[in-house]
Amino acid sequence: MLAKVASAAIVGLDAVSIEVEVDIASQGLPSFTIVGLPDKAVEEARERVRAALKNSGADFPAKRITVNLAPADLPKEGPSYDLPIAVGILIASGQLKADIKSALFMGELALDGRLRHTNGVLPITLLAREKHIAAIYVPSENAKEAACIAGVDIFPVDNLGILFEHLSLQKPLTAYPYSPIDTENTVQNFDYDMKDIKGQEKAKRALEIAAAGGHNILLKGPPGAGKTLLARTLPSILPKVTFPEVLEMTKIYSISGLLNGDGLMIKRPFRSPHHSTSHVGLIGGGSFPKPGEVSLAHRGVLFLDELPEFPRPVLEALRQPLEDGTVSISRAQGRFSFPAKCMMIAAQNPCPCGYLGDNSHECTCAPSQIIRYQKKISGPLLDRIDLHLSVPAVKTEKLVTLSAIKTESSQEIRERVQKARDIQTKRFQGTTLSSNADMTSRDIRIFCPLDNPSLQTLRLAVDKLHLSARAYYRTIKLAQTIADLENAPAITTQHIAEALQYRQSSQ
Repeated sequence: MLAKVASAAIVGLDAVSIEVEVDIASQGLPSFTIVGLPDKAVEEARERVRAALKNSGADFPAKRITVNLAPADLPKEGPSYDLPIAVGILIASGQLKADIKSALFMGELALDGRLRHTNGVLPITLLAREKHIAAIYVPSENAKEAACIAGVDIFPVDNLGILFEHLSLQKPLTAYPYSPIDTENTVQNFDYDMKDIKGQEKAKRALEIAAAGGHNILLKGPPGAGKTLLARTLPSILPKVTFPEVLEMTKIYSISGLLNGDGLMIKRPFRSPHHSTSHVGLIGGGSFPKPGEVSLAHRGVLFLDELPEFPRPVLEALRQPLEDGTVSISRAQGRFSFPAKCMMIAAQNPCPCGYLGDNSHECTCAPSQIIRYQKKISGPLLDRIDLHLSVPAVKTEKLVTLSAIKTESSQEIRERVQKARDIQTKRFQGTTLSSNADMTSRDIRIFCPLDNPSLQTLRLAVDKLHLSARAYYRTIKLAQTIADLENAPAITTQHIAEALQYRQSSQ
C-alpha cells in the first residue's frame, strides 16, 4: 500500500515542499530503505522511526518498506522527516485511517515516541500558509514559534501516541492559539545603559547618529578608553523592531537552531564573533549552507572587536555584504542568499601597543610596526564605514568629577532615534528601504536633494579630503540622518559639515 505525507525542507532561508512517499510491498524480504538524496541524519531515521513506533504501541511491519523523499534531486538533511515517515508507515500499513491531504508534518522522534525541538519551523509555517495548507503538526516546543503566523492551524504534538489518537479521531488535539506579535508594547531589558558611561560625549553622539540611520561605525582609541563598552551599549538605543523584521530575524535563528526555546526574536541581535572566526563562520557556508555571523546580526549589530586581528581574507569577504545587505553563496547544489542588513561597529587600537597619540602613555612601537598594523585593514573596507571616530581615554580624576553629573539615559536617546526612524519610514513608504543606510546612489538623488551651499561645501570637501564616489554618497546619507534627528525638512550646510567630521580620521 502507498501513502503520501506532506513535509518540507529548508533551502537557504526558505522552505520548499517535500512529499514523503511510503510504500509497503506485500512481497520481498523485510527491509527499510530511504531514497531521495538523504544525508546521514535522514538515513538514521530508520532506527528512530522503528523504535518510536514500537514504543508507542504500534506495529512495525516486517515487510519491504521504501520511503521516497520527493523531489529526488533535492538533497535532504536533518531529522525533521522522522514524523512524516512514521505517519506514512502507519497509514500504508493500515493501522491508521486519516485524511491528511491538507496537513503538513515535521519533527524529530525520540526512541520512546516523543517529539523533540526541530529547526526551521517558522519558514515551513510560512510555506504552509502560502500553499493554503490547513494544518501543520509540529513538536510542542516549536508551537510558539509557528503561532505568530495567521491562517494556519498549529497543532503541538508531544508524542506519536497522541498524534495517532488525534488523527484517528479518538482524542482530537486543540490547535495552539494564534499569538500575534505586539512589537509596540514589548518591554526590553538591556545590560548596559548610556547613563552609566561618563564622558565620551562625542562618541555617544556618533552612536546616536549610527543607530538613527543604520550606519557602520569604527571606534579607534587606546586600551581602556571604553570602545567595547560603547559598542555593547549600542543595542539599548536602537529603534523598536517591526513585525516584518521579527519574521526575518526569527527565520534566520530558526534554521540555525539558535532560538533556545524563546519562540521569536523580538530583540535586535548583537553578535560579537572572536577574531579567530573563520571565513565560513563570519560569512556563512558549508556543504549545506547556513547563515554566518553577518546574517545572524541581520537588523541588529555586528561587533568586531580588535578589528586588525581578524584575518585579512575574512575582513575582505565583508565588503560585498556591507554594500549589498545580502550574502550570496554558490555551491554545487545551487546558489543561496542570506540577508545581512546589519550595523557593523568595529573597534581597534591605533597601533600594536595601543598608545599611539596618547599623552599619558608613550608608544613603544616602531614606525614599521605601526604601518604594518594599520595596513591590515584595506582602504575599500574603511570606505564602507560611515563614521570614523577617535575615542580618547578618560582620565581617572575626570571620571570622579563626571560621576556626579547626570547624563542622558538610553531611553531618552532611543526616543530621538525612534523619531528619526519614523521619519525615514514615512519617507521610504512604498519602497523596500527601511533606513538611510539602505539608500543607493539613485535613491540619494531622489530623496536627498541638496541646496547650492551644501553642494559647494561637499564639493570642496571632496577636493580637500580626496573622497571617493562611495564616500561622497555615504556622506550625504549620514547628513540626511543628522537632519532627521533634528527633524529638519532638508539637508543644510551644518549637517554636511558634521557628517564630514566623521570621515576625516580615515583619510
